[in-house]
Amino acid sequence: MSPADFKRPGSLYGAVDLGARKQAMEAQAKREAAAREGGGTAAQVIHADDATFATEVVERSMNSLVLLELTVTRAEQAKEYSLLLDKLAAENAGRWALVRVDVETSPQIAQALRVQNVPAVYAIFQGQPVAVAPGIATEEQLRDWLSQLMQALAQYLPPPGEGAPEGDQAAPEPQAEPEIIAAEQAIDAGDLDGAVAAYERLLARSPNDVDAKLGLAGLGLIRRTQDVDPADVQRRLADPADIEAQLLAADFEMLSGEVDAAFDRLVAVVRRTSGEERDRARVHLLGLFDTLPAEDPSLARARRNLASALF
Repeated sequence: MSPADFKRPGSLYGAVDLGARKQAMEAQAKREAAAREGGGTAAQVIHADDATFATEVVERSMNSLVLLELTVTRAEQAKEYSLLLDKLAAENAGRWALVRVDVETSPQIAQALRVQNVPAVYAIFQGQPVAVAPGIATEEQLRDWLSQLMQALAQYLPPPGEGAPEGDQAAPEPQAEPEIIAAEQAIDAGDLDGAVAAYERLLARSPNDVDAKLGLAGLGLIRRTQDVDPADVQRRLADPADIEAQLLAADFEMLSGEVDAAFDRLVAVVRRTSGEERDRARVHLLGLFDTLPAEDPSLARARRNLASALF
């Protein structure tokens, strides 16, 4: 890759691309309709083992919350606890996934998490454990723990179902949000701060708005790179210890539309680093995921590669 390979686009890739915006809006409408049609059904419990952990838990957690239940299925006390979790999962269908692992047949998972006692429940989000349920909790304790967890992750989770729509009337055509229009006008005028403010106003009111998330993530790319010399980044890439150069190079690749190259670069950094540097590259990569609609085929490939690099 040469300095000339770093291109600055005429528009904000991922922020104001109208095709991507239309795709995201249509996909969001389909997801909401599917959620309404499936309201009230029992949640599916996913069974995982050492071989499927990366796919069923790590990869799944990259864009949704996973509750990982570590248990011994033959134990009566554990069975009662599992039934309680099944009940809570059904009540929260669509907001998080319940994955069950029998530690007797899959000991590597328990060893990796340093589990002392089972049953145990871990909340996994974006590839990392973010919370642990308090021991063998009562239903009241579990509900309280879940409530706090849902509140902490509210901006990342789908809203609770609102029930099925009445009749067979077609859904109304989505109307453009005033803040989206204001953001695009600010971008056209070169006012990035104004565009960021407009997207943030919309997210404060609608935390799961797809357009605002895409736009804000795309603007982040522009703001991080607007005062950076691509030639300087290229020179710095000669030093493998310069993690900042790798992050900036990935940003420039995203802006040039080289999505897979950017993702592969950061996955490689995650694979060869550890500790704070590894986590920094992982978080940066997750931020780049936010610049694309959820249905983009490059995301599924990158999430699989990231899961493989992490575990």
